[in-house]
Amino acid sequence: MDNGESSYRRFLDGDESAFGELLDMYSENLIFFINRYVGNVAIAQELSEDVFVDLIIYKKRYNFKSSLKTYVFAIARNKAVSYVRRCARKPEYAYEYIEEESDRRSIEDEFLKKEQERALHAALERLNEDYKTVLHLIYFEDMSNEDAAKVMNKSKKQIENLLYRAKQALKNELESEVMLP
Repeated sequence: MDNGESSYRRFLDGDESAFGELLDMYSENLIFFINRYVGNVAIAQELSEDVFVDLIIYKKRYNFKSSLKTYVFAIARNKAVSYVRRCARKPEYAYEYIEEESDRRSIEDEFLKKEQERALHAALERLNEDYKTVLHLIYFEDMSNEDAAKVMNKSKKQIENLLYRAKQALKNELESEVMLP
């Protein structure tokens, strides 16, 4: 299996329909892949389109030494990481393309932070409704135990117990993903 290399060679030789084959072959998987980084399907679609634009504009960059699939997904990863870095730096200008390689370490740190947040939210989703609700009210809405008790129609002592059990359940979920040491 050539992973699209023959289609790309035909495209380079002038066959415009061959590029459509590449789009069919990679576009959906690229969107899902990029979405894991950026957490937004619309942005993932835009970035995947940018990957294909790069294939058109920078035809000479691909040297056929690695598979085309590897090359395409490497471009996608670089675009996704750059996007995440830009969002962390300037949220109001999230889709601005300014390439800076000096902050590679901060990019990795931001990426790890985003991955941990995604893991946390996934673990929260696996908890029962009362646990999710009490954790959300206390930690995301910054409510006091008394206010959370009013919202959930429980006593303050019930909220304290529920909060303790919810934190234990969340810890167990996170440890089961080997997120915590």
